[in-house]
Amino acid sequence: MVSESGAFATVQDKARWEEVPLSERWSARSVYEQVSQTASKHPRRPAVSFQITSGPTDKAVTMNWAEVRAQSAQLANLLRELGVNEGDSVAYLLPNCTEAAITLVAGATAGKVCPLNPLLDAESLGGLLRELDAKVLVTLAPFPKSDVAEKASAAVALAPNVKAVLEVDLKRYLSPPLSWIVPLIRPKRAGGHKARVLDFHSEIAKRSAELTFAESGDPASIGACFHTGGTTGMPKVAQHAHEGMLYNGWCSASMLVRETDVLLCPLPMFHVFAAYPIWMACIMSGAHMVMPTPAGYRGDGVFDNFWKLVERWKATLMIVVPTAAGALMQRPVNADVSSVTYALCGSSPLPRGLFDKFEEATGVKILEGYGMTEATCLVSCNPKDGERKVGSVGLSFPYTEVRILHFDAAGNVTKDCATDEIGEICVSNPGVRPGQTYLEAARNVGLFADEKWLRTGDLGRVDADGYLWITGRAKDLIIRGGHNIDPAEIEEALAKHPAVAFVGAIGQPDAHSGEVPAAYVELAAGSNVTVEELQEWAIEHVHERAAHPRYIELMDEIPKTAVGKIFKPDLRKSAIRRIHGETLAAAGITATIQVIEDKKLGLVSVVSPAESDVTEERVKEVLSVFPQPVRVVSASPAMT
Repeated sequence: MVSESGAFATVQDKARWEEVPLSERWSARSVYEQVSQTASKHPRRPAVSFQITSGPTDKAVTMNWAEVRAQSAQLANLLRELGVNEGDSVAYLLPNCTEAAITLVAGATAGKVCPLNPLLDAESLGGLLRELDAKVLVTLAPFPKSDVAEKASAAVALAPNVKAVLEVDLKRYLSPPLSWIVPLIRPKRAGGHKARVLDFHSEIAKRSAELTFAESGDPASIGACFHTGGTTGMPKVAQHAHEGMLYNGWCSASMLVRETDVLLCPLPMFHVFAAYPIWMACIMSGAHMVMPTPAGYRGDGVFDNFWKLVERWKATLMIVVPTAAGALMQRPVNADVSSVTYALCGSSPLPRGLFDKFEEATGVKILEGYGMTEATCLVSCNPKDGERKVGSVGLSFPYTEVRILHFDAAGNVTKDCATDEIGEICVSNPGVRPGQTYLEAARNVGLFADEKWLRTGDLGRVDADGYLWITGRAKDLIIRGGHNIDPAEIEEALAKHPAVAFVGAIGQPDAHSGEVPAAYVELAAGSNVTVEELQEWAIEHVHERAAHPRYIELMDEIPKTAVGKIFKPDLRKSAIRRIHGETLAAAGITATIQVIEDKKLGLVSVVSPAESDVTEERVKEVLSVFPQPVRVVSASPAMT
């Protein structure tokens, strides 16, 4: 096994790394085998820590690498006894806690692990459990101020394939008097399903701390399935092989993380950013991951206490997304953060003003990177040993290749783009599975160029130094009368206004142009500005006249995903509801409108007229000037 090849600072360095075959970079064939190697090398080194409350002196629980290995084996053995075999799915519906980190390893060992987002509703969770054909669900026991257990019960009731539920009781993380109070106010367990309900810790304690079965030893076997929950609407399930999971850990451990590092990670363990570049990097290197509160950045007091938590844990690396960085800059840096060498930032572009403000206030260098669930995760990052180009997502990692391509309407490659020419970013690396990216076979059709290159749907360019720049999202393009508008131009211009914290720009329906730009704005805490003032600002700072937003709306909080991305499907739904409603009202029709995501049709406007004599034909006639499909119902549907 070769572990070192010097600096990673330029494309020339990348080429030198690639002189060593990837097969010689690590010897483990599975995630559990790598955990075993790390535990043998660093048995007493801290592996993962968790504190249920955010205070800088609150109780915390730490597991070392020997304990991680033992509990992973115990849980994997239990899962096999519960009927999980190679290829079978083990789902977990958990907030951040040490059990989530253990379940990720054990689930990938007994079968394939499938993390679920606790913020989804029960119906969506039930649908995912059925699609995954999950045999076991690991989730929370009923706990005060948490609806996870209730959602889990309702979801399992919709998924009869789930035969057992393992419950994690967070009470063990509390100290008196809170630990005394929880049993008195604990919600009752919801029923409604036939699965066995077992206690996580009491059951694994009965099992051997050594694997009682042999793994297949095939690095290409599927170890995990992650559903996408970003900006694309309906969840899709991406498959990850052990070799791709290990590759992500190796990239981070070789380029970014040392075995002595402490990684403060308030991102959720159901997302690839936390699971692979962070937890898998620790598994590869022996570094220490710290998770503050079950909800991470969303947890009570986390932002207010964040810098004190950095000081408490002597964190050397912190993980941020732009929304979190913006929130942290609204609070004083009130602790010693000199231990932090850099912050790894991903999920979406970081505005230059926020970048400069963060580094000036904290003295912490930001490394912007790029990854996606469909590529298992990592694609590129600004090198910590080389030039950081602000606004770029850096150099592609060794053994990762990026092509910038143009396609025709049929999806055929028409050309490779020249240096600095914008096209669609396409990726090939050990985390990409040509033809087998998504669990649902139909979703893989048209996903690859030349049968190898994953089409990311992101627009970008590669400069003369090999740095990748993301310029927009192919699906996010606002097409106004056939003219393409990049929403990033609008977002960046409005984000420069001192009162603005976050911006999401979309195309709203327009009877004349098909789409026109609309912008949704969340203001910084304590700031005030009018829509009229923002419109004037946009006219001055958005240089393309066609890109001037036709509509601006101020929101108390712009919708975001669990990892801090602005959730544009909700913004698009809001715009369709508003425009269709105004158009119907102008025609004398009062109606309730919901916008749903249809798997085949995309966003569909579901209209329920208030007057019984309004016909379906009349509604569709009025809304026929818009491209969105319309469905007319007699009663208002539930939101989906």
